[in-house]
Amino acid sequence: MTVVTGANSGIGRATALHLAESGHTVYGTVRSTSRAGKLIDGAEALGVTVELVELDIASDHSVRDGFAEIYERAGHIDHLVNNAGVGGNGVVEETSPERFLEVFNVDLCGAVRCAQAVLPRMRAHGGGTIVNVSSVVGRFGAVAQAPYVAAKWALEGVSEQLALELAPFGIRVAIIEPGITKSSIFGKNLDLPDTSGAYSPAYDRMLQLYAAGRIHATDAIEVARVVRHAIESGDPTLRYPVSWGSKEIIEGRRKLSDADWLALGATDSIEGYIAAFREAFAVDLST
Repeated sequence: MTVVTGANSGIGRATALHLAESGHTVYGTVRSTSRAGKLIDGAEALGVTVELVELDIASDHSVRDGFAEIYERAGHIDHLVNNAGVGGNGVVEETSPERFLEVFNVDLCGAVRCAQAVLPRMRAHGGGTIVNVSSVVGRFGAVAQAPYVAAKWALEGVSEQLALELAPFGIRVAIIEPGITKSSIFGKNLDLPDTSGAYSPAYDRMLQLYAAGRIHATDAIEVARVVRHAIESGDPTLRYPVSWGSKEIIEGRRKLSDADWLALGATDSIEGYIAAFREAFAVDLST
């Protein structure tokens, strides 16, 4: 049995439906079942069932109660897909510590809460899978998205550690690293807290990435297929880059010297930045 958090939209919905269609028994967590109409309609259209559970990953007691309900209804959990998350825009200087903590509480601590809810029984059972949906920004510094970058880098580190800790118990950990994917996050992540005006070029670069992403964004079903592969594969790996720009950016950043990375940041025009980004990562941000 598989639990998918944040199953109401985007990657979560695509994953829940794809796994259900592939024969998995799926429980999808949503903050409100009254807002899960698209998930329910999608399941009906495919002739499958996704069991719904109300759960807010930002809340200790909600996670505790939600997983208790799942165990009561299903009896066991074989696979957990930690998908639920939020974005977070802002440069470091102008982002409050409180805002960092808000994003961390969801994107990092939410995944930790859910993992802690299932691991005792997975260890007792001698197996299972924890799939953490990270992001390409967990591997490179995306300008003007400091809270999101920080939370996803932290999730990458915790996931690596978790993989080491769980290896003796036969529990698999997989890190999914989507690039730009068709998702409601575009509509939910439009804040531009450019309070001083000093960092307007950074926000312009972020918006250019979003604009190019809207044109090239990969359908969420592609991420869902990778999640399924990570769960079912007999030859698993730790990390799975997927979607537009992910593999190219991750590989490009690995090859790029720190000096060249800083030079990219110092580029003095949006046209120059687009050209430098293309050269460094083989990803075209022009629109």
